Amino acid sequence: MFKTIANIFKIPDLRKKILFTTFILVLYRLGSFIPVPGVNVVALKAFFSNPGTDQILFGLYDLFVGGNFQRASVFALGIMPYITTSIVIQLLGSIVPYFEKLRKEGAEGQKKINQLTRYGTVIIGGFNAISIAFFLQNLESTGGQVVPVSGLFFIISTVITLVTGTMMIMWLGEQITEKGIGNGISLIIFAGIIGRYPAGFWHLFQKVRLGETGIIRTLIFVALMVVVTAGVILVTEAVRKIPVQYAKRFVGRKMYGGHSTYIPLRVNSAGVIPIIFANSVIMFPRTIAMFAGGDSGSTFWVGLTNWLSPGHWFYTLIYVTLIVFFAYFYTAIVLNPVEMAENMKRYGGFIPGKKPGKKTSDYINNVIVRITLPGAIFFAFIAILPDFMVKWGKIDFNFGGTGLIIIVGVALDTLQQIESHLVMRHYDGFMKKGKLRGRSGR
Repeated sequence: MFKTIANIFKIPDLRKKILFTTFILVLYRLGSFIPVPGVNVVALKAFFSNPGTDQILFGLYDLFVGGNFQRASVFALGIMPYITTSIVIQLLGSIVPYFEKLRKEGAEGQKKINQLTRYGTVIIGGFNAISIAFFLQNLESTGGQVVPVSGLFFIISTVITLVTGTMMIMWLGEQITEKGIGNGISLIIFAGIIGRYPAGFWHLFQKVRLGETGIIRTLIFVALMVVVTAGVILVTEAVRKIPVQYAKRFVGRKMYGGHSTYIPLRVNSAGVIPIIFANSVIMFPRTIAMFAGGDSGSTFWVGLTNWLSPGHWFYTLIYVTLIVFFAYFYTAIVLNPVEMAENMKRYGGFIPGKKPGKKTSDYINNVIVRITLPGAIFFAFIAILPDFMVKWGKIDFNFGGTGLIIIVGVALDTLQQIESHLVMRHYDGFMKKGKLRGRSGR
């Protein structure tokens, strides 16, 4: 491993990419500690440190922005408006003919899609920034008023600051993708999530040192972390290979085709999107119940809030069901068996034992349906793992869930790119037998 790391820095181009990526990520982390003008940071910290504060409304959002929301930094919106816009446009690409046409136009169409994504990011970011500005303005804690001088000027300046911060993060991500290593947007999210782990480990260590948590329980928790991480890597990398044979055909004096290949269908084609959608859906009625219950004090709203709280069996059942549903929903949008079968038929390809056309598309669809279920159930288990750790394991450490899946996915993607650079320059990669796709595809 140390020899491989040394080889990375022997390649000038790769070394430059890694150092540039590190520099951009450091800039992002530094910017995340610059508060929005007019905010009392001490009062805001006192609000979020209050054990009675219900933070489920902000948990997933704050995860994606790397804790910037709780600090009310200039990057408090994070990259979420961009991600939301990208997902919406991707969904529209399978529904609206205009977006579907742009998707098929190649580089020019992608350029137009990127432009529309930026416009959408500004619009969604503006709405989110207005919500955050009013939220901060009405906030009060034991440390005092969060916004000492409120008013229209604070609202306008906060909206401009937060939207500009989002556009700055988007630009930083594009710079990483263009000049660095890995996917810039994903790495920025990765940096925000991983930046919270050291504090979590230190807090766990302090609890063990003070005797609040047993050593045996902590060791079991660490072993579980290793096993769960290995399981996430295994399922993330797992593919179902469908063999494809291409018939021989002559064009002039040259023969084309006659070779075998396969279609790699991922067990988890939807990635972390089902968990994000499920969180958004389940958070909506709970938000209404919290605000309605806070005003009326009705036992109905209080009961609904408890039923939709993490750890409750009803919340777990609804959450897992939504994850499985959105896994199938998003997979159906991303993978089109009919289109795959038509492309195969157009280039003279066929699946052995299956007739080209409808039989092939039906077969691919059946395979997708079968492999999506175990992947969705596994990631649903990972999503609810932090709740079980807090309730049953008495471990106050936010491990698992959406953050772990994002960390594993981004880390594997970045390692594959580094592996490709090493193999291309005739260096050994990270693993001798090569499980990474960057090596297996050379």
